[in-house]
Amino acid sequence: MHFSPRTLLAVAASFCLALILTPLVRAFARRFGFVAVPKTDRWHKKPTAMLGGVAIWLSVVFISSTFSLQIVYGKQILLASTFLFLVGLVDDLLHIKPYQKLIGQILGAAYVVYYGLTLPWTSSTFVNMALAIFWLIGITNAINLLDNMDGLASGIAVIAAGFLALSFANSGQYTDALILLIFAGGLLGFLIYNSNPASIFMGDCGSMFVGFFLASSALINLSGGRSRSLLPVLAVPILVLFIPIFDTTFVTVLRKLSGRAASQGGRDHTSHRLVALGMSERHAVWMLYGFAALSGVLAILVQRARLDVSLAAIAGFTIVLTLVGVYLAGVKVYDESEADLAFKEKQLYAFLIDLSYKRRIFEVLLDVVLIILSYWASYAINFPPNSTAWQLFIRTLPVLVFMKMSVFLVMGVYRGLWRYTSMSDLIVFGKAVVLSSVASLILILFAFRFEGYSRKVFAIDAVLMFLLLAGSRLAFRLFRQLLPAVSKNDGRRVLIYGAGDAGELLLRELRNNRALQLAPIGFLDDDPAKSGKVIHGLRVFGGNGDLGNVCTQHEVHEVVISSMKMTEERVQEVLRTCSERKIKVKRMRITMEDLDPGFSSTDYAEYTERKKRSAESA
Repeated sequence: MHFSPRTLLAVAASFCLALILTPLVRAFARRFGFVAVPKTDRWHKKPTAMLGGVAIWLSVVFISSTFSLQIVYGKQILLASTFLFLVGLVDDLLHIKPYQKLIGQILGAAYVVYYGLTLPWTSSTFVNMALAIFWLIGITNAINLLDNMDGLASGIAVIAAGFLALSFANSGQYTDALILLIFAGGLLGFLIYNSNPASIFMGDCGSMFVGFFLASSALINLSGGRSRSLLPVLAVPILVLFIPIFDTTFVTVLRKLSGRAASQGGRDHTSHRLVALGMSERHAVWMLYGFAALSGVLAILVQRARLDVSLAAIAGFTIVLTLVGVYLAGVKVYDESEADLAFKEKQLYAFLIDLSYKRRIFEVLLDVVLIILSYWASYAINFPPNSTAWQLFIRTLPVLVFMKMSVFLVMGVYRGLWRYTSMSDLIVFGKAVVLSSVASLILILFAFRFEGYSRKVFAIDAVLMFLLLAGSRLAFRLFRQLLPAVSKNDGRRVLIYGAGDAGELLLRELRNNRALQLAPIGFLDDDPAKSGKVIHGLRVFGGNGDLGNVCTQHEVHEVVISSMKMTEERVQEVLRTCSERKIKVKRMRITMEDLDPGFSSTDYAEYTERKKRSAESA
């Protein structure tokens, strides 16, 4: 890919113009009261200037006109996007009704479709036009919904525009790529002021202009580009704008299932849920940037790679985001005061748990995909693309899926809960993978005489299958490590006395039970061999002699004794040390209570003894 100095000049000019115009627009908005006031269903906490979209629009339109870009569809896209900018501007100034904005979006979409931009997904022109209108309106509103945290929508739009430009350049459409880069330059200039902490928002005039421009531009490569194979036509526009699509779908489905209006504002987007897990706003936004960049890379890969490689990459990316979505769906994002909404969200999470764990629909479908991915990868490692061995792959794939799913079912792969996956579960997975691989080999031996097949392929497949199976089950535990449920500064700081099994059990309870409002900071143990070790990311300090220093140094609020084996003298020493520093001391105690007053533990012991004597006499 090569761009002339004129191209670089145009992009730099767009960036600099937005960099100059944005503070001017911000001053204007503050002067005349066009500011976003904090609300309960909005994320920002202080009044913030609006109308940032004016700076973006002016930069893109002025620089594009100055450089006299001759683009087949560019003029129509700029005109339609300008119309949507005006609709959004009227909404920012006068607050028009949602249906009025929708009519404006339909008019803009119809104008673009009239000039030939469609989604060629079917053989019917009428259906393609209808899909294009739906696409244009959907992406426009997706960007609007994504504009829920400082720098999120504008940053994602920059990434999408950059990958669209790269896609155009790969197809030889350098002029189309240039207008996307000019667009990205203007957004970058605005992003300087929109990043956390933002001093200006783009407003509806910005989100509608940005969303419609991106949605329309994504259609150019399909209508005028060189790549006409089926997969790029289907996947490229979706992948480039995958994060807005994912967030909109995620929020819409969850709001509908929890009884809330999809159009109602709220703090329940993916970005909000990431922050609720303990991430900072900046880190949550950058994580979504990373996913957007990865989906953009996949879009470029789809244009150049073989069909099977593209499908495998898309499947893997979809699996990862699906697991992330299911995990985030269980994150509480509503305030305690919103009891009815919190109850509905709890019902929604119960629904997702039922779908994923009890009925196992999600898990079974996931395993089918993992089996196909594992078997394909084992062939891709061992054979070149045009090898005749791939015919054997196609021939035996249904047999492999049938055999492995049957063995998984019999071996109890679907009996556990993901969030409690343990070493015993991994042993079950290992046995199931080995047995299913052996059974598949035997079946292929009898059905196809194993002619032309490689034993190495099945060995690699078994290893990959175990890694994928175990990795998918451990995904939630991994997410809880990467995205901790309680931030380090949330709740009273607790030191756990005792770094044994009971201490590890106590740590898991404190981390999983947010209602306790306790944040463990480390362990203390009398065993010198454990000093300096790490348990689940927390350090083990020295013995009782170090208790006072550790509590002072780490600002401990409470000490919880995990072991029942500690002598009474040692407990009194801990109490004295903590009392001097006004630190609470608690002790974990696990008890079992007889609920039936007519049948005590003594009665049960006598009953067991009588039963034993009866068995011996028989």
